Amino acid sequence: MNAAKDKAAPVFRLGVTRGRADDCPALLNDPPMNDPSSDRVSGQIGRDPIGARESSPPPEPGLYVVATPIGNLRDITLRALDILGGVSRVYAEDTRVARRLLDAYGLKPRLSAYHDHSGEPTRDQVLAALAAGESVALISDAGTPLISDPGFKLARAAIEAGHKVFPIPGASALLAGLVSSGLPSDRFLFAGFLPPKQGARRATLEEIAAVDATLVFFESGPRLAESLADMGVVLGARPAAVARELTKLFEETRREALPALAVHYAEAGAPRGEIVVIVGPPLARDISDDVLDQFLDGVLGEGVKEAANAAAEVLGVPRKRAYARALALKAKA
Repeated sequence: MNAAKDKAAPVFRLGVTRGRADDCPALLNDPPMNDPSSDRVSGQIGRDPIGARESSPPPEPGLYVVATPIGNLRDITLRALDILGGVSRVYAEDTRVARRLLDAYGLKPRLSAYHDHSGEPTRDQVLAALAAGESVALISDAGTPLISDPGFKLARAAIEAGHKVFPIPGASALLAGLVSSGLPSDRFLFAGFLPPKQGARRATLEEIAAVDATLVFFESGPRLAESLADMGVVLGARPAAVARELTKLFEETRREALPALAVHYAEAGAPRGEIVVIVGPPLARDISDDVLDQFLDGVLGEGVKEAANAAAEVLGVPRKRAYARALALKAKA
């Protein structure tokens, strides 16, 4: 029974230890399994070359950008827990949200706020701590800091002051949404939040319409239907996905063409939760001017703007290009 209990003992340990585990490159120099001098053969585990069984070493001075779960608290990494439990202080976007995560794992670091309204005083406070040789962790409410987050200003200031910045990777809503969308992931552009007003939103979409890549956006529930409608007008009937509440109880990914998604959310109302919108790359990069002109000739009687919108939706060409061609055709008429 004792032997069985030993085998069932946890492999991983949390917390900071003084022994240093080597990083991944050391695995290349590991002795082979049949090497009689290897600790593995003799039954002694020794140092773990990839940090899987040993806790992280005490954090050295610097800024640690730590990814936190986007929903499910078990998506935190072992290394992130080590860092959050070992740094001198932690700065969080919302200390109440951070405290729930830290309490779940029994961590009690010195906790302060760093958010959009913190400004220079808080950055100066962090830089002073780094200058004093402290280790500081930065976390957001969910996911990886610096992604649509004010943390980039702090990271930039730390780098300019000569301090080290360490990435502690983990959960990311944009990547989770991308891989659940079923859309091409070999090349993508993250465009963050679109402007709240329609004119600026459509202008931004025009700027990236021709990018030959999958587009990824963050959006709020109240603006989702309007944003999807503008995407359909500017980008055409591209395949798209709306992923929300990722890793949470009511996780949902809806996959349809942009116009259909816009209609659905206009009728269903604003959804709750964090939302990622993923839009496929341009549908028809090979539509010639002759083909486009032929289509526009058939719908130009409805007006230049309406004809351009129709061409964008049906042919998948950028609305800006369709509008320019429609204007040219109207001038010749």
